[in-house]
Amino acid sequence: MTDNRPPFRLPTYKIDEEQAKTDEPIRSTSAAPSMGDMLAARVSRRATLRGGLGLAALTIFAGAGLAGCDDNNDNAGGDNAGDDIDSGASGGQSKLTFDSIPHSTADEVRLPDGYRYQTLLAWGTPILSSAAAFDPATNTAEDQAGQTGMHHDGMFLFSQSDDMNAGILAINHENITAAFLHPEGRAEDADGKPTDIAQVRKEMAAHGVSIVEISQDQNGVWRHGLDGRNRRITANTPITMSGPAAGSEYLVTPYSAQGTRTRGTLNNCGRGYTPWGTYLTCEENIQGYFATADPDPGMDKTRYGIGNGGSKFWDNVAGQAGDDAGRFARFDVTASGNGPNDDWRNESNTFGWVVEIDPNDPSSEPKKRTAMGRFRHEGAQPSPIVDGRPIAFYMGDDARGEYCYKFVTADAYIAGQPMPDMLDRGTLYAARFDDDGTGEWLALDVVANDKLAQAFDSQAHLLVNTRTAADIVGATPMDRPEWSAVDPSNGEIYYTLTNNSDRGAKGEEQVDAANPRVDNTYGHIIRQTEADADPAAVTFTWDIFVFGAPAAAGDDLNRSGLTAANDFGSPDGLWFDRRGVLWIQTDNGGNKVSQATNNQMLAVIPADLSDDRVIRAGNQASLKRFLVGPKGCEITGSELSADARTLFANVQHPSGTFPDGHTPARSTTLAIRRNDGKEIAI
Repeated sequence: MTDNRPPFRLPTYKIDEEQAKTDEPIRSTSAAPSMGDMLAARVSRRATLRGGLGLAALTIFAGAGLAGCDDNNDNAGGDNAGDDIDSGASGGQSKLTFDSIPHSTADEVRLPDGYRYQTLLAWGTPILSSAAAFDPATNTAEDQAGQTGMHHDGMFLFSQSDDMNAGILAINHENITAAFLHPEGRAEDADGKPTDIAQVRKEMAAHGVSIVEISQDQNGVWRHGLDGRNRRITANTPITMSGPAAGSEYLVTPYSAQGTRTRGTLNNCGRGYTPWGTYLTCEENIQGYFATADPDPGMDKTRYGIGNGGSKFWDNVAGQAGDDAGRFARFDVTASGNGPNDDWRNESNTFGWVVEIDPNDPSSEPKKRTAMGRFRHEGAQPSPIVDGRPIAFYMGDDARGEYCYKFVTADAYIAGQPMPDMLDRGTLYAARFDDDGTGEWLALDVVANDKLAQAFDSQAHLLVNTRTAADIVGATPMDRPEWSAVDPSNGEIYYTLTNNSDRGAKGEEQVDAANPRVDNTYGHIIRQTEADADPAAVTFTWDIFVFGAPAAAGDDLNRSGLTAANDFGSPDGLWFDRRGVLWIQTDNGGNKVSQATNNQMLAVIPADLSDDRVIRAGNQASLKRFLVGPKGCEITGSELSADARTLFANVQHPSGTFPDGHTPARSTTLAIRRNDGKEIAI
């Protein structure tokens, strides 16, 4: 049957050109390492022990939204959706109009007075008619493959061209909580490895991405549909390898003798999007899925934390009834055969990439874009979209002592022209932050750099070992670069540096201007400004926008003068809405802020800050706490609806009884609205 519905697409904006969890291997801290040292395989003690400026038009997509489950709780109600949209929806500067809310350790969502929320698409919500209703005690892997997955993370809403109240929502599912997925208990052997193939299949189905059609009714309530363009991408979905590493010897496996295909996407954390209307999902903690018995498996594994422990050990059920074509054996990446056609040594090389998905076509095969590098991706945030110019995608590698990256397309973006493989051509850079507030983007290119040409036999070899390439060129080790965000008012780039308790310790990275605190438990947010406001520039300036800290700490720790109204720790999620509001989400763990409050979401408008527009005592009240989540959760992902009256945010892995008062708790999406029906926050 022909589908005559209009496609979902991003608008194009013209711009007046006048106007960055779990522990990970730590890189060498030597200021001038030898080539041999840089290329030596490194496994950290943790892995061993535990196995421009002036751009004056809004350019970020106006429609957005994550939404969660289909239950309409008592907090959801009819708003007056017919009122005129406030002028702020068109990008004008405004002040935040809500009062900062206090800390909370309650097992509920807290919002400012005058706001309420609806939950949508909670884990286990059927999005395909073939799936059974949510019941973790009886749901099978087949059911889970037709339901929303677990651990909601980054997301994006593609607005329908002829209806601002409808769209396609893409949601990442980063990981699982096995005890919730298997209420009967996970069947394991004495070594803690799974023994039930049906349970492993269900775990694999709970990972990946959900693509779901949603719409808003006249009362402002968001709902999802069944089937249509809905789709699940899981750990078993066939995927094309694309770009310079595709077809190379480093991606050859028994599944793909040509090295051009793989199965599945894993640990999908941050997200991105393209102006041609595709979704970018980013693979992060790949070391949690693979294991090898090789004593010296090589830098493509050791530099990524892949060893003989820390895996989910899905390979342990290989050979059981229901196994086929190495579906489970592939997670053992030991070099046990005569080459990559005989064993799964290269399987882990097909993970750790940015994956592009067409949300309009559920029959299309996702593509892993290898030109954008292989590391612990947190997101891929595009620069402002300018017709006729290249696009930069800003990315963080979430581990202590890792790097900030950008990928600049070789081709200029031309509105209205199909550009299906634009992400296969371009230059990948790693950032060096100099102590004087300047910096340089260092090209990771075997043709342009003699040291890289000595270290790698091809660009494909380099891309599979992106981290080692960044080591060699001398990029700056950062305090866990996570999400990136781009200010629509001026093109500046912000990265969350979540934390690094090892900073300054013996044998670890020492403090520098960009990472200035010893034992950086609370993290900070750093800001870049590209030279000449050009996303393709190779130099930039930088400053620190805000330091996380508990309010009661002294000035040396609480350098931004935070108070109980806005103190936070471990900034993680980061996003600018199109009006210039910066939303900050936290992933606390074991610090004094986490003892005082559950994870939270704060807001600030950088353009409203005076002088150099950094947060410090005197203007810190501009940063306001908007949301506090329930027990045990992270707050992840955020988007704004096309009319700016719904803010979507994810509650990931709650541990209590959220959202419905029952166990197991379920990751879900919040659709937050004002009781008076006006714009969110301003």
